[in-house]
Amino acid sequence: MQKLFKALTFSLTILSSILSFSQTKDENQRYIFFFHNKFVQENPLNAIHPEYGKAEYNEILESFRKDNFIVFSEKRKKNTNAAEYAEKIVKQVKALIKKGVPPNHITVIGTSQGGYIAQYVSTYLSNPDVNFVFIGCFRDVDIQEIPDINFCGNILTIYEKSDIYGVSAIKRKETSKCKIDHFKEIELNTGLKHGFLFKAADNWIAPSKKWANGNYELN
Repeated sequence: MQKLFKALTFSLTILSSILSFSQTKDENQRYIFFFHNKFVQENPLNAIHPEYGKAEYNEILESFRKDNFIVFSEKRKKNTNAAEYAEKIVKQVKALIKKGVPPNHITVIGTSQGGYIAQYVSTYLSNPDVNFVFIGCFRDVDIQEIPDINFCGNILTIYEKSDIYGVSAIKRKETSKCKIDHFKEIELNTGLKHGFLFKAADNWIAPSKKWANGNYELN
């Protein structure tokens, strides 16, 4: 059952029922909640972005699974509200913790719009021990336009130098009131603009895995 559990990506909407009968006994098991970008939300999985190509959603999930993470993810419905969706996820993260999973064994990862969902989860959950990876999802104007976001947890942000939709989020860290024990940023230089996060590429997936495994120095 444990191997089958690891091999599948479960819909977030049925997480509570899964936990009721399928809890791993491995105390070292790590869990990832992954939220994809807006293009995947609004289009079929085989759709081709005119500039960035195919969004490699399934390939990204498979990469995490290959490293033995239990992955919770789903293709969101069109026009999903990020803040409301995050409230549902917070309940599911809390359900894992209630089942005995250490908070620092749980990592919430999001790309682009999914990264904003992850930021809202960080805000609403307000647990300094949970890990978060925000990818290509911060602009300086967010401080004024989305003032209710408050980083909380172990925070890794990854952004691309050529991407106008994702820059350093140090300003958000400075305005956040929650204790942040671990905070790091990675600036990529692929020249792919926002398209870098469409790819199942090690330049952002590898450090995300390290962060999820508690390697906060990214060695």
